[in-house]
Amino acid sequence: MTDTSQIVISVHESVGRLTLNRPDALNALSQEMVTVLTDTLTAWIDSSEISLVVLDGAGDRGLCAGGDVRVMYENAVAGNAEATRRFLRDEYRLNALISEYPKPFVAIMDGLTMGGGIGLAGHAGIRIVTERSRLAMPETRIGFCPDVGGTWLLSRSPGELGTYLGLGAVSLTASDALAIGLADYFVPSALVPHLLQAFAERADPGSPSEIVLLFDETPEPSKLMAQRGWIDACYAADTVPEICANLRAWADTHSDPAAAAANVAADNLGSLSPTALTVTLAALRTSRTLPNLRAALELEFRAATWLLSQPDLREGIRAQVIDKDRSPSWTPARFDDLPAGLAERVLGHPLAEALW
Repeated sequence: MTDTSQIVISVHESVGRLTLNRPDALNALSQEMVTVLTDTLTAWIDSSEISLVVLDGAGDRGLCAGGDVRVMYENAVAGNAEATRRFLRDEYRLNALISEYPKPFVAIMDGLTMGGGIGLAGHAGIRIVTERSRLAMPETRIGFCPDVGGTWLLSRSPGELGTYLGLGAVSLTASDALAIGLADYFVPSALVPHLLQAFAERADPGSPSEIVLLFDETPEPSKLMAQRGWIDACYAADTVPEICANLRAWADTHSDPAAAAANVAADNLGSLSPTALTVTLAALRTSRTLPNLRAALELEFRAATWLLSQPDLREGIRAQVIDKDRSPSWTPARFDDLPAGLAERVLGHPLAEALW
């Protein structure tokens, strides 16, 4: 076993295990963690000692809360956007490496898995959730855009569910994640240690999915899927203001529980950065047309590098994480004040260094 402080690396019976090890920070990703994960996974590709990779998180709160936004804030305050750009570039390359990994890759999303955690686990070959799992792409809450391949994953959800989730930073249960294709298996958290033991003791190194099936159970039905009617109807619009108008109209013309949910969704969008929401909607719609994850990551990198220079990211992190007053002041505060053609310019933002 190798302990790099922030990543615990172990090999047992041809199973390579990578444990994110910052439990006090909910295993938020640092530059060191991204580097160690990339170097280890690259070395394991040609290692005859490794036939299966497992990713999990230390502590009992979750796999990963995402990238360390406190560091992003410190970089922004110090005028060191290049450090954050370097982190994102390396992180996105790691996301692609996991997606294309030639050996079985198992990600265990027990507890909270958000943002950068989705970037690690969401592209794995075998994605496991438990009854404790809560998944989200919460970037719009800090004036940012879903990244780490999030637009690729969300844009391939049924109907307009991905639009709803990406714009509103809505949290998912295990049932929801399975229903929309962000997870593959449901294993009760109490059985996860037994699953790991079974991986190490397996007779056939080529059948990890069959082993997972021995522990796989059926969770309760997805509550999110039951809401597709109003979500699909309201979120199919071309702009965020039109989506908000659709939500208010739905709430005014219906008396079922969906009316209240539509009002809550509209209130939520009204509290978020118009800039981030506009870029996010365009990125989600564009990702639907892209041929692969790498193309989506490049699109996200263009958006991310532009957003790093905008005041809303710094203000969003301040309000949500630093001061925790939950009262950000967005610039601009109204959609009407956004410049024409903003999303197109952002998604075409030139890169100082190519991602691939």
